[in-house]
Amino acid sequence: MASPFPGMDPYLEADLWQEFHQTLATSIRASLLGELPRHYVALLSKYYVVQPTIDVPQLRVEIRDVAQRRLVTVIALLSRANKIGQGWHEYQDKRKDLLQSDVHLIEIDLLREGEPLTFGPSHPEFQYYISLTRAQVEGSRTIWPLRLPERLPAIPVPLLEPDPDVVLDLQAAFTASFDLVGYERLIDYDAPPPAPAFSPAGMQWIDALLKVRGVRG
Repeated sequence: MASPFPGMDPYLEADLWQEFHQTLATSIRASLLGELPRHYVALLSKYYVVQPTIDVPQLRVEIRDVAQRRLVTVIALLSRANKIGQGWHEYQDKRKDLLQSDVHLIEIDLLREGEPLTFGPSHPEFQYYISLTRAQVEGSRTIWPLRLPERLPAIPVPLLEPDPDVVLDLQAAFTASFDLVGYERLIDYDAPPPAPAFSPAGMQWIDALLKVRGVRG
């Protein structure tokens, strides 16, 4: 069974997120490998976020040109480890370095917990955010604010000039990840979604959706 939600599934935001984070990063990489010209490659890069008791591994997708192995575009998939506490500050330092370089940066924030990826005041109407900052182009940041009922967008992925952007269909990558593992077998859709709490209207929408999809009594 596929996820009952049309876009992001909020039930993945709790204990399953670290595992799903890695599955989705791998799916994004696979999708890009099918779209990129032959003189580019998409690689998985692991780094660690320091937490009080453990170091948490994080994956990001890096697009590099084949000839010089030059880093062209970074796709960062945010997690609790880089949205809360010291991890947030560490992520901001890494982010600042990328924004001051000639690397394009795509940030995917599918977690409601922690600091929102809005670069300004968040809006309660939106739960998730995706951002694209093109390298060395003033005012180039594009933000996709997303509501829970919306599908995840297909977004442009910039390369080196004069090569045109390729397209990353995030919903297709999400669905492929969810279906590959069968995460619905690990989720109790009769329980409330993980914190932070949705608004009363949001909870009504979730309850009605799960009943229509036959996963809640």
